[in-house]
Amino acid sequence: QVQLVESGGGLVQPGGSLRLSCAYSGFSLDYYHVGWFRQTPGKEREGVSCISSSDGRTSYGDSVQGRFTISRDNTKNTVWLQMNNLKLEDTADYFCKVAWIDESGAHEEWGQGTQVTVSS
Repeated sequence: QVQLVESGGGLVQPGGSLRLSCAYSGFSLDYYHVGWFRQTPGKEREGVSCISSSDGRTSYGDSVQGRFTISRDNTKNTVWLQMNNLKLEDTADYFCKVAWIDESGAHEEWGQGTQVTVSS
């Protein structure tokens, strides 16, 4: 069974920083990617960042480009999201997702989420 556990959320002032962690387990794949998404009540889920565990290629949403950095450690099966210069609009529940493709098709699994609150 695939399992993902997020941690690192909390309360931070505008301009501050947080580092989120996503620890994943339960699968063995040649290629997969791990992404961070966020959800605020009344808004659609937004893609934040994604990283490939095979070649390390990264991508970022426009709203976080230049402020957030995603990184990985395949040995530890962990992906981090370093969030700097946080803004009020970054307040959300942040979710980790792993996605992969095998002979039966595309699959994905979500973590339980961690809350980030940016407030002065």
